Amino acid sequence: MWNKGESEGLQTLGIVVVVCSSLKLLHYLGLIDLSDDKIEDELEMTTVCYRPEGLDQLEAQTNFTKRELQVLYRGFKNECPSGVVNEETFKQIYAQFFPHGDASMYAHYLFNAFDTAQTGSVKFEGFVMALSTLLRGTVHEKLRWTFNLYDINKDGYINKEKMDKNKDGVVTLDEFIESCQEDDNIMRSLQLFENVM
Repeated sequence: MWNKGESEGLQTLGIVVVVCSSLKLLHYLGLIDLSDDKIEDELEMTTVCYRPEGLDQLEAQTNFTKRELQVLYRGFKNECPSGVVNEETFKQIYAQFFPHGDASMYAHYLFNAFDTAQTGSVKFEGFVMALSTLLRGTVHEKLRWTFNLYDINKDGYINKEKMDKNKDGVVTLDEFIESCQEDDNIMRSLQLFENVM
C-alpha cells in the first residue's frame, strides 16, 4: 500500500491526466456537446478521404449509441476533414490545453496510445474505440489502456518502482492493475467520467 503522498503523485501522473486530457481534447474538438437536435440517421460523410466503417458495426464494437457516434463523427470530421489525424495535428490540438511549457512529448505518448496499429495516424474508428474504453470501459479495460500509455517502448513493462510488487525493477500489467485497484483515489478517478456523454 502506498502512503498518501505516493498515492496522490500516482493519481496525478496516471489515470486522471489521461482521462482529463482526453476530455479536454474532446471538448476542443466539439465532440462532447450533445445539443445538436438535427442529427441525421446515418453518418454524414461528405468530402472525406477516409470513410469509417458502418455505423451499426461501430455501435456493436463500442459502448456508444448510434446518436453518440453521429455526434462524435461530426466533431471528428470538422477537425480532421481527411478522416484521419496524424501526430503533428494531434500535438497542435493538444498544445491548446497546455500553453505554458512544452507538452509535445506527452502528446506523443498519448497519440501512440490512440494509434494502436502504429500507423502514424488515427482513424475515426480507433479514436472512438479508445474513447469507448476511457469513458465507458470496465475498470480493467481503462487500466489496461493507461498501462499501454505508459509502456513507452511497448515491451510489456513500466519502469516505475511505486507499483513494483515483486521488486524486480519493472511493473507488469498485472502489478499495475493490482496497485491501481488498491488505491481509492485512482478508483474514484476512473468513475468520474463514466457519464460524460
